Amino acid sequence: MTTTQFLAYIPSPPQGVWYLGPIPVRAYALCIIVGIIVAIYWGEKRWKARGGEEGTVLDIAIWAVPFGLIGGRLYHVITDWSTYFGANGRPIDALKIWEGGLGIWGAVLLGALGAWIGCRVRGIPLAALGDAIAPPILLAQAIGRLGNYFNQELYGRQTDLPWGLKIYERVNSSGSADALNGVSTGVVEKIVHPTFLYELLWNLLIVALLVLVDKRFKIGHGRLFALYVAGYCFGRFWIELMRDDYATHIFGIRVNSYVSAIVFVLAMAYFIFAKKGREAPEELRPKPRTPDAVDGADVALDSEKDEPDSTGDPENAAEVQTANTD
Repeated sequence: MTTTQFLAYIPSPPQGVWYLGPIPVRAYALCIIVGIIVAIYWGEKRWKARGGEEGTVLDIAIWAVPFGLIGGRLYHVITDWSTYFGANGRPIDALKIWEGGLGIWGAVLLGALGAWIGCRVRGIPLAALGDAIAPPILLAQAIGRLGNYFNQELYGRQTDLPWGLKIYERVNSSGSADALNGVSTGVVEKIVHPTFLYELLWNLLIVALLVLVDKRFKIGHGRLFALYVAGYCFGRFWIELMRDDYATHIFGIRVNSYVSAIVFVLAMAYFIFAKKGREAPEELRPKPRTPDAVDGADVALDSEKDEPDSTGDPENAAEVQTANTD
């Protein structure tokens, strides 16, 4: 290895946690928060441009974000269960979301459930909302990948390519090895593929493509969201094969590669067979949550008006009879 080649490598941050007195400030958490803010801000603009009501995306996010965080953590813990519940595992660590570990598939699944609940409350179509927020969500994922950079995690196998990533030895205040909370000693443990960076760049490429496709073809009815899922899965499948960190394997292949392939096929099937075109602006306006109940109430009121009065006025009775035969 030459000196020139070594200097070309990408350095990792010396640490991923800073302290304001006793309060830890974690880069990973900051990246997630910034990603969520950007997604809501851009999503609001896209939703309003399609004819939706301002403030809708923020209202839905109140449901979707907590569900997504819980789902992402659950997926990570389930697929890496031995890390927390194995022979040397610590179950309590499964709750430490601030140390990293969010599975995108669980986040999308439960996040979509939260969004569905929010859309039902708001009275708007979930598919149309999905199309509006698809590019912002993927941009948020790209921003979130920066958190993996600060945590020195989700990297690939060792490499001697000039864009390889230096992984530093980190120790805590007591001098013990601590990759997440420690500070770099300057000692390079290994040079690896920066797979988090590959995914970040791939996400940005798909974001640009989604915006172009949406503008050119006026996609709606959830098809742009399906295209986002398919595009992300295609890149994630190959990137996952390059990773070297611990993960559950099936027949020697990481479980996330299987999930990526299956979800890709399902997303493409939806994109191909779903209804074409885009929703009209009036379809995006909030509607009553229980229209059947409202219609029933109107019918009941009409029936009360048509009933004869208690005096048995034959004239009124005739009017009722006429109304019932119309």
